Amino acid sequence: MAVCASPTVAEDDMQTVGYVDLDRYLGKWYEIARLDQKFQRGCVNSTAEYSMRPDGDIRVVNRCELAEKNKTKEAVGRAWVTDKTTNSKLRVQFFLSGLKLSFLSGKYWILDLDNDYRYVMIGDPSRKYFWLLSRSPSMDAVLLQKLVEKAKGLGFDTAALILNENR
Repeated sequence: MAVCASPTVAEDDMQTVGYVDLDRYLGKWYEIARLDQKFQRGCVNSTAEYSMRPDGDIRVVNRCELAEKNKTKEAVGRAWVTDKTTNSKLRVQFFLSGLKLSFLSGKYWILDLDNDYRYVMIGDPSRKYFWLLSRSPSMDAVLLQKLVEKAKGLGFDTAALILNENR
């Protein structure tokens, strides 16, 4: 596995976007790139769909195709904002998502967001989790390269990115 040559950036140095309008953020997103995770092994054509829950939290539905098994995999969870000033730091929980338990949730930080909400870069301060999502299944190659370079500068192992076939 290749290791990013960039120096590690401390959690306090990882900047999130200044503000996220959650109503505009809701809806369907297509995965363009990710760092591999156990819970996504074998997944292709992944999507994330966000909708508001009656309690003010966000319902998360992640779907992907399991290429080798010709099946669809779905995970339903919840997310909640932890930085109410910016709405750019959230926690996401899938296991026992009927209960809001921080120790079972992961950090979901919005690191870059297009002004028109066409793409978003998500990561966590450990640099172990990273997703690049788009409102469409593909992304312009120049924009993708720009965002990958930004991720590298933030300390993510961009050499290990898994790119969506449709990108």
